[in-house]
Amino acid sequence: MLNELIFSLTETSKIVLMVTPLMILTEFFELKFKDRIQELITERHANQYLIASLLGAVPGCVGAFSIVSLYSHGLVGFGSLIAVMLATAGDEAFVILTMIPDAALLIFAACIVLGVLGGLSADKITQAAHRKIRQACSIEIHQNDLNSTHFFKEHVYGHILRRHVLRMFLWIFFTLLAVDYLVAKLDLESIVSSLPAFALFVLAALVGIIPESGPHLFFLTLYSRRMIPFSVLLVNTLSQDGHGLLPLLSYSVKDTVYVQVFTTSFSLIVGTGLFLLGL
Repeated sequence: MLNELIFSLTETSKIVLMVTPLMILTEFFELKFKDRIQELITERHANQYLIASLLGAVPGCVGAFSIVSLYSHGLVGFGSLIAVMLATAGDEAFVILTMIPDAALLIFAACIVLGVLGGLSADKITQAAHRKIRQACSIEIHQNDLNSTHFFKEHVYGHILRRHVLRMFLWIFFTLLAVDYLVAKLDLESIVSSLPAFALFVLAALVGIIPESGPHLFFLTLYSRRMIPFSVLLVNTLSQDGHGLLPLLSYSVKDTVYVQVFTTSFSLIVGTGLFLLGL
């Protein structure tokens, strides 16, 4: 348990140290370029899906963190969250490039295309269902907001550090601690080796719910040894978000659940289609 505690604390610190500067930059750019951002991104949903998917395809979690930060400020919509989470492979992307470089570009390209389609579908579904997504975190805008002293006092300290960072740290830490403890107790290899083909697609999508890269590396290893087809790896990559979704927990648990439900369901639909095609 001590090892899980230390690992979770270390990983949480890394994530918070990456996300906090992105939150500060997002707030600064919102204040300085709000009209331009709304013109290029906020008011053009097609741009949102493509930008979010491209950022998600960048190895690591920074792209996903950026979209979460933009979403929390109301600069992009729910569909952008879905697009970036479908497209991202998190830190696992670096391992994909190393272990299976011949298939890496195909995976990333497929995730970008499916991310755009998934983001568009998510917005259409939420609109049709009249599903209310959480409102943006409000920021009071003053004439002297870009004055350095005022910005750091009111926005960096008063808004981001006091209202968000501590809550984000606690959510991420306890989530990772619980996940790491449970994963340490599971024998995924034995489970997977006994599954029929369709069940493998289902497991690949469901394992994506776990906000960690470790379980997903198992599918990558199996593919590199030609023990599972490409389609199973693609479904798992679509479903999983790495640590990308964790900062959203501190902003809205409800929206986090919606994202997980949609990305998992979308991955299952893709997996079912690939299975029926015999891929």
